[in-house]
Amino acid sequence: MNLINTSIKDLIVIQPKIFKDKRGYFYESFNLKTFKKNFGNINFVQDNESKSTKGVLRGFHFQKPPFDQAKLVRCLKGKVLDVALDLRKNSPTYGNFEKVILSEANKKQLFIPRGFAHAFLVLSKSAIFSYKVDNFYAPKYESGVIWNDPDLSIDWTLDQSKLIVSEKDKNLCILKNLKSPFI
Repeated sequence: MNLINTSIKDLIVIQPKIFKDKRGYFYESFNLKTFKKNFGNINFVQDNESKSTKGVLRGFHFQKPPFDQAKLVRCLKGKVLDVALDLRKNSPTYGNFEKVILSEANKKQLFIPRGFAHAFLVLSKSAIFSYKVDNFYAPKYESGVIWNDPDLSIDWTLDQSKLIVSEKDKNLCILKNLKSPFI
């Protein structure tokens, strides 16, 4: 696997080694020993999967401590624009975000440590998206930042009038009104 640093410390793109032949391809999508060597002792406890159509935007989501989550995300089918937003108050990149294309073609994964909000937009006709998380879902600790925060000025690459956003996500706060629970 090839680890690709982003402009935000600890947010890492993972490019697997893919073995192709006339039968198709094979790659190791997760290896606990290799992961611990590169990322420390992170214990994934839950796998989540979603299927969405083109234009669906999910996020920005996070859980507050003590139920905050590190995530390992990838797109199994289709193509998404994945975005991670740094919410760590003491980070020099607080409020910065990183955009990564994740697709079934490039097979990249993104490791998102605790202290980040996460969102993705489906760019293909449909997409199947997979998340490994290191803490269980805790609805009372859910929070988020609105996807179209004017201070973030994120170019989502699709016409905003064509985006499909849940009512819950439409009502999230802007970053400057968020009291970040992360140090």
